[in-house]
Amino acid sequence: MTDIESKETRDPDLPRRNFFRKAWLVLGALVTLQFLWIGFDMLRPRKRRRRDADAGTIYTAGPVERFEPGSVTAFPEGPFYLARLDGGGFLALNRTCTHLGCTVPWIEEDRQFACPCHASVFDITGAVLSPPADRALDMYAVRIENGIVKVDLSGVIKRQGFETAQVTMP
Repeated sequence: MTDIESKETRDPDLPRRNFFRKAWLVLGALVTLQFLWIGFDMLRPRKRRRRDADAGTIYTAGPVERFEPGSVTAFPEGPFYLARLDGGGFLALNRTCTHLGCTVPWIEEDRQFACPCHASVFDITGAVLSPPADRALDMYAVRIENGIVKVDLSGVIKRQGFETAQVTMP
């Protein structure tokens, strides 16, 4: 075979095929590495992120006079509602429903907390009025120092129901 015949019989698409073959191999290797990375990342234990609210801080809500009896005040920067009961006592209620963890809003017109996820209903003390939640809203410790209401966000207090001993009086 002469040099001229060998050039004519060569496949003109061979360099392109070689390029695509190498490109597919590189892409396949990248996808495999990505799946391995995801797999190892899922198996690696995570460090718990501590939110500022969970870091053992004391939240200063304000003076006692600021809160009317029978009112609920939301604190967007904190994970709680501050409820002042008709008798003048205070409860700091967690915003999280005890059924499946949805955020529970206070409905002023109905004077109750109503879970938008599964329709659990709680009264101003956090006690269950309507299931599927089977226990009261969790709470935070409240203390009153020199006429200032302070909420201890270092730990959630889990409770089954409302008891008058849970209320902090001014």
